[in-house]
Amino acid sequence: MVDTDERSGFDKIILRDSHGLEKVILKEPSGSTAQVHLFGGQLTSWKNDQEEELLFMSSKETYKPPKALRGGIPICFPQFGNFGSLEQHGFVRNRIWSIDLDPPPISINSSNNKAVVDLLYKSNEDDLKIWPRSFELRLRVALARGGDLTLTVRVRNTDTKPLTFTIALHTYFSVSDSSEVRIEGLETLDYMDNLEQKERFTEQGDAITFDAEVDRFYLSTPTKLAIIDHQKKRTFVLRKEGLPDAGVWNPWDKKSRALPDFGDEEYKDMVCVGAAAFEKPIALKPAEEWKGRQALSHVPSSYFSGRLDPIKVLG
Repeated sequence: MVDTDERSGFDKIILRDSHGLEKVILKEPSGSTAQVHLFGGQLTSWKNDQEEELLFMSSKETYKPPKALRGGIPICFPQFGNFGSLEQHGFVRNRIWSIDLDPPPISINSSNNKAVVDLLYKSNEDDLKIWPRSFELRLRVALARGGDLTLTVRVRNTDTKPLTFTIALHTYFSVSDSSEVRIEGLETLDYMDNLEQKERFTEQGDAITFDAEVDRFYLSTPTKLAIIDHQKKRTFVLRKEGLPDAGVWNPWDKKSRALPDFGDEEYKDMVCVGAAAFEKPIALKPAEEWKGRQALSHVPSSYFSGRLDPIKVLG
């Protein structure tokens, strides 16, 4: 199915991929696209107007449910990481979502110049056996003119008891070489190091760089972060609302060889940086709703003494 706004040139295409999985492709007039699989409610592609892929998907990904997809932007819910009784990163990334036929209303201003799809996941009887709380989880993906991408997540407590959860949009960025990437905006902040028994440290560097495995949860982070790819002279800008923390991950060489769904050398091609709510779990009373948002854009990098021009990107 193709849904085209003839006045604006925005497209929404619903089809099945070569693996038989249903997906939605959004396209804006300049040529940028975003692809969302209903399995996991997961972004699996984001391309600019030059058809360059901006998200990383493992070459060993087989697209065979119920195994979670390796790459893109998985939604980790109702648990981020392994801090809890559930499987790592929760279970909604292993479930089939549906297209939301009754999404929250879009204001006139926010609906202009965007291709939008709304997805919905409702907890079922199997979910209640492993996590005894019912909920509705909504995801709105919006691709704006020029290629900016926004993910808005809503969680509603449909149970009769309070609901507490952690969540992350665990974004795999495609980069030229992870050893040439730096992340700015996390300097001087506290983080929990999953490689050191979740011990808490304070970031000492003027930016996050990669020369070994990194697996950290940064706490109380700014609303804006920058992921700078020196070789491509491109910067990803991540803006977030309602998601105070951030996860940073790269498996490096040894861990990559140990992951069956990850190429031995693919750690060079990606870095994970995702908005999260982790340190202070979100609590909802019955019928309450929470909303979080992550917005992604990409801009040419500017340098001064090897650092990003903060006025152009972080201002």
